[in-house]
Amino acid sequence: MNIKQIFKNNDEWISEKLKTDKKYFENLYLGQSPEILYIGCSDSRVSAEELMGVKPGEVFVHRNIANMVSNIDLSAMSVVTYAVTHLKVKHIIVCGHYYCGGVKAAMQSSDLGILNPWLRNIRDVYRLHKDELNFIVNEEEKYKRLVELNVQEQCVNVIKTSDVQKAYSERQLTVHGWVFDIKTGKLIDLKIDFDNILKHIMEIYRII
Repeated sequence: MNIKQIFKNNDEWISEKLKTDKKYFENLYLGQSPEILYIGCSDSRVSAEELMGVKPGEVFVHRNIANMVSNIDLSAMSVVTYAVTHLKVKHIIVCGHYYCGGVKAAMQSSDLGILNPWLRNIRDVYRLHKDELNFIVNEEEKYKRLVELNVQEQCVNVIKTSDVQKAYSERQLTVHGWVFDIKTGKLIDLKIDFDNILKHIMEIYRII
């Protein structure tokens, strides 16, 4: 990629936007009111806005390696708090993707240096679901299932937060777990049964 080409692309993008709407950037300047917080992976192949077909201003986005939501990650927690309490989003989506490099790295028994603490979170997901995962013989299917289970656990981590619990009580904020299939381009709703998953643990995490 030629860096200079990026600025040429930007000029062309500005021209295209102004052709259809002369006040496009003036309207963007006025502020944002997205209804969705999207938490996804930093993978360069997965562009949140493009895969959902949404416009600038419609989705508040946070991305990191393997779409993690850790209570000790100030960046992720700040994004959730801002989106829920200030932007008043109606939906929070945690979206993983098949063939995720972060999940694959976590499945390996190797020292990955500074990545070790981050990947430990995914390894904990494996530990929680090892009976199911170890029953899967096919390595690719096991890999894909861990991607799905990681999304599920990150959704649970979102629901554990006080801001999300309050927003659910006050205005029925909804949490969704999705997976993007890079091979087909399809978005898959995992339709996670949060009520069943959380009924045995919420006496510990319930704040309100």
